[in-house]
Amino acid sequence: MATQVSSQVVESPGRAPAPHKKDDKVGGGLLDPKQLVASLPDAVKKLNPVTLWRNPVMFIVEVGAVFTTALAITDSSFFAWAIVVWLWLTVIFANLAEAVAEGRGKAQAATLRAAKRDTTARRLKGWKPGSSVSQWDVIGAPELQQGDHVVVEAGEIVPGDGDVVEGIASVDESAITGESAPVIRESGGDRSAVTGGTKVLSDQIVVKITQKPGESFIDRMIALVEGANRQKTPNEIALNILLAALTIIFLIATITMQPLAIYSKIANPGIPDSLALNADGVSGVVLVSLLVCLIPTTIGALLSAIGIAGMDRLVQRNVLAMSGRAVEAAGDVNTLLLDKTGTITLGNRQASEFVPVAGVSEQELAEAAQLASLADETPEGRSVVVHAKQAHNLRERQPGELAHAEWVAFTAQTRMSGVNVDGRQVRKGAATSVMKWVRDNGGHPTEEVGPLVDGISGSGGTPLVVGEVAGGKARVLGVIHLKDVVKQGMRERFDEMRRMGIRTVMITGDNPLTAKAIADEAGVDDFLAEATPEDKLALIRKEQEGGRLVAMTGDGTNDAPALAQADVGVAMNTGTSAAKEAGNMVDLDSNPTKLIEIVEIGKQLLITRGALTTFSIANDIAKYFAIIPAMFAAVYPGLDTLNVMRLNSPQSAILSAVIFNAIIIVVLIPLALRGVRYRPSSASKLLSRNLYIYGLGGIIAPFIGIKLIDLLIQFLPGMS
Repeated sequence: MATQVSSQVVESPGRAPAPHKKDDKVGGGLLDPKQLVASLPDAVKKLNPVTLWRNPVMFIVEVGAVFTTALAITDSSFFAWAIVVWLWLTVIFANLAEAVAEGRGKAQAATLRAAKRDTTARRLKGWKPGSSVSQWDVIGAPELQQGDHVVVEAGEIVPGDGDVVEGIASVDESAITGESAPVIRESGGDRSAVTGGTKVLSDQIVVKITQKPGESFIDRMIALVEGANRQKTPNEIALNILLAALTIIFLIATITMQPLAIYSKIANPGIPDSLALNADGVSGVVLVSLLVCLIPTTIGALLSAIGIAGMDRLVQRNVLAMSGRAVEAAGDVNTLLLDKTGTITLGNRQASEFVPVAGVSEQELAEAAQLASLADETPEGRSVVVHAKQAHNLRERQPGELAHAEWVAFTAQTRMSGVNVDGRQVRKGAATSVMKWVRDNGGHPTEEVGPLVDGISGSGGTPLVVGEVAGGKARVLGVIHLKDVVKQGMRERFDEMRRMGIRTVMITGDNPLTAKAIADEAGVDDFLAEATPEDKLALIRKEQEGGRLVAMTGDGTNDAPALAQADVGVAMNTGTSAAKEAGNMVDLDSNPTKLIEIVEIGKQLLITRGALTTFSIANDIAKYFAIIPAMFAAVYPGLDTLNVMRLNSPQSAILSAVIFNAIIIVVLIPLALRGVRYRPSSASKLLSRNLYIYGLGGIIAPFIGIKLIDLLIQFLPGMS
């Protein structure tokens, strides 16, 4: 092949990025201290009010920290400076939670960015279909434009997202998906899409670039794992509004305590002054401490981290979500549409039974079926050989063992395969084709063959007939029952979906009888048979009209309208560009059953948010018992009975509450990143679980934590 290379000298067009292995992904378990240290600079940068104002709760805490700092400077004391330090730590810890969540993907993003930057492309000049590849120039992958054609050979890196328009090749996608098994990509059909950063292992392909500058798959993945373009979801926005409202309420309530304290002092002039209460009312430091402890700082600090971690869990499962809204919608899905072939079933029909006619033994039929299938390289033909070996202990034979045999390969025209050997002819194939072959050779298929074929078809299976011509006599030996094999554990998974309150619908192009048989075996709630793209779209719209959220998977251009209409549309990475553009998620592993995991991750995100919100609000109750009695017991001695923790002094009570309020944020970061474990159950059970574990835990934990801190700090200066 002649080449015309530009003046740019390139020794090798593109090097493979280091494969990204699944074992390298950051888990969501206990927080690694190294992560905290690495994320600390980012947490400090987030102290910028321009950045922090988007989190109203923590913005109020930062304003309070600035205010108390000013007070501590004008009226210095150990207590005031201790409060100042822990208020600033509260803001930093909140920022740290978000920084850690964002930083978990930075290593992966750096690898992807380096792969994109270092990869070069051989851009073809004037390429047309059918023309020989003769001229190209070498450019950097980022310089490619939509519509360019590039040639990629074995050992080279695909420089950008596109479709194969010529050739067929084996492609290693481990750098993107983490899977080591290569995949086949070829021009035409639904397996033409290739992703930038993957490596061609064999042959040569011509790829038409479909990505726009800056919008490649790698660009979007980098943005996702870094959290740069993450938008708040509607649910998250609503929760932020609730937290802001609670903050305003407590801000007003705290401010009103100042005139109340002044009035109480005037009305009771004999009461001695204290740190919390003097002639001027409640000190500013104490008021800010009270406000920070009462507003929902815990969930306010962790809210962004929970959302980012939810998307990160999808990335760890090789699913690229185009927006946080898609992840959240997955948690609220009511209806799940799943394709039958490859999702619910294994994808290829397999032999499950040999049904002989009268006068023929099952063993004799199995031997003939195996012999006739040796020249059939289709998955169905292979399954006949395997079933004969497993069910009837027949030794697997190879075509080369029969030296004088004439093998008849399966073709779409004859719809049969077989062998002619030692004066005997054996055929296996479609019922109409084999019975016609028997008649053409002077035989008469028995009357029982028709009912056997109809019975298998009626049960949702596919009948293959086996016939032979031996000794001048043609006859039918029996029927092979091929059936779609439902994947192991699918019924249990659909039962889980049902417990989640999700309705499952199987979509297939099969006839209603076949569809019903598979649906009953798999345990789905409903099915749509002989489905066209219009039928899928109509079904989704019908479900959505009832107020339900719908999720579905697809990989073909014919799935694009339905993927675009669905609330959660998961496109397969092996699918067409149209399908990937239409969906709001892309599964890099191209595993359609992963839709079930996506729904679980979405629900886990919502449950984690709800659990930590419950904990945060319940957390405040214990702080009331720590601070309020400490502030007003001197004015109203009866409030001392509320000091159930018997804290050492007002000063130690207030400081202990502030310290606990900061530390609990760091303690809960691993839970926010890992997520609360999801178990399929009803909404009422989930609510009860939240109340018992996180509600009750949110009340008990502060009582224990604040008391322990009080015991530790009671000997510090000014704490008595």
